[in-house]
Amino acid sequence: MEQSGTSTRLAGAVQGLTSELVSALRSGDRFRLAGTVTEGHGPETTADPSLAAVRVVGADVVLPSVLLRCPPPEPDDLTVFSRAVHAYPPPAEAAPTSVWSHWAMRRALLRLDASLDGASGDGTEPGAAWLDDAPWQFLTHQLAVLAALALPGEDCAVARAARRRPVDIARGFVRAVRRRDWLQAAGAGRWLVLLDDVPQTLGLDTGLEFVAQMGGEDARVALQVQAAQLMRTGVLV
Repeated sequence: MEQSGTSTRLAGAVQGLTSELVSALRSGDRFRLAGTVTEGHGPETTADPSLAAVRVVGADVVLPSVLLRCPPPEPDDLTVFSRAVHAYPPPAEAAPTSVWSHWAMRRALLRLDASLDGASGDGTEPGAAWLDDAPWQFLTHQLAVLAALALPGEDCAVARAARRRPVDIARGFVRAVRRRDWLQAAGAGRWLVLLDDVPQTLGLDTGLEFVAQMGGEDARVALQVQAAQLMRTGVLV
């Protein structure tokens, strides 16, 4: 029962944090992370899941400063971000998506303020061989989980895997829409706006609008669609 309650609180914290990010992306206002995390110093903490929510959202917690013409995060915001990087490192047996998500957070922190504790390390990319021959359904699912890596000019093994298979990701987008998996569709759509050779017949703009309409009550869906639309229209730094 306690574990169920903790999961519910974490899900609520993720939705709340993501809603604030969506609002910042839509308004163009500065997003403040500091103040949203009051406790939660590690995986064993149950009193306040807000720091864990930062780890779940991952590198997207600094997305407004990446996509919008606004100042970089304040030092206290980056301190909170750094705390989440430290508190939730992936365990040895972690799935590749968890390893990559943590790597993306560390690299975002390093780019924003290399002096911060937690931004150190050799920056070596994790392996991405698990995507090389992945069926298109599995590929789309994995890329949707790693949608925070779908950024203009991003060059990493995951992004290169996506660039090699735009038609497969388009197929995955359609499949996710048909299955009403709005979060996967939104994540796949975010990748597709950055890829060349996406089939024109896909109707990506209309598809993203439909996903936003159908899944928009989930702030995670709204975040991915909003990011995709900003990148699609070129409203970037």
